[in-house]
Amino acid sequence: MENNKMVTTQPPYSIRGVELYAFNDMESFVSFLLPENRPRSGTLVAMNAEKMLLLEEDAQLRALVSEAEFKYPDGISIVRSLRKKYPRLQVSRIAGADLWEALMERAGRCGIPVFLIGGREHILQETCDKLQRQWNVNIVGRQNGFFAPAEREALFARIAASGAKIVTVAQGSPRQELLMRDCRHYCPDALYMGVGGTYDVFTGNVARAPLIWQRLGLEWLYRLIRQPSRWRRQLSLLKYLRYHWRGDL
Repeated sequence: MENNKMVTTQPPYSIRGVELYAFNDMESFVSFLLPENRPRSGTLVAMNAEKMLLLEEDAQLRALVSEAEFKYPDGISIVRSLRKKYPRLQVSRIAGADLWEALMERAGRCGIPVFLIGGREHILQETCDKLQRQWNVNIVGRQNGFFAPAEREALFARIAASGAKIVTVAQGSPRQELLMRDCRHYCPDALYMGVGGTYDVFTGNVARAPLIWQRLGLEWLYRLIRQPSRWRRQLSLLKYLRYHWRGDL
């Protein structure tokens, strides 16, 4: 209980009614999530402009995000909005894929038990192998993303019995948020993180934008060039851009 009380010492910042935790660097965020190398209990949700807009249309997703304890600025648009609304705030973008790797590295170093969910079986296997080879991560269980709804309770029981303290779920929104919410009824003391396509990127099966594009905040443009079919999704983000420039934050 004392571990969770410490959460209130880090003030959240609000963007369009969503409370976010903002940090100047990755190390500060990881240390906040793992004080004394013991994971806090709660759910991590990455926020970007696209998800902000989805919250306006999807009441279920809005409720799931609202319930999550740790929302953080994964998208550069959200970071720029935080800087505009809070000029004295020193905040950096925390990419979900990078945060996951940082948590896994710390988990390996400190022996924190981890349970992985989601993805295709061969990708999940490659992910587990690389985590153990690279950081000696203590993986106490895993489940690919292809299981029937009737199997969920058995999965939750496995997670609880495993003693996992970090549970990461790669299923995309809102499926991963729904699963994490329901799993917490069985295993409430773990730190949960929705990671989308992170396993694919980590194993090299999907290419991420080069580092220079990441540093310039242009990963969205790189993905658009690689996948022109995304243009309709990117066009919809003009609505968020209007919010930003009008100061409707």
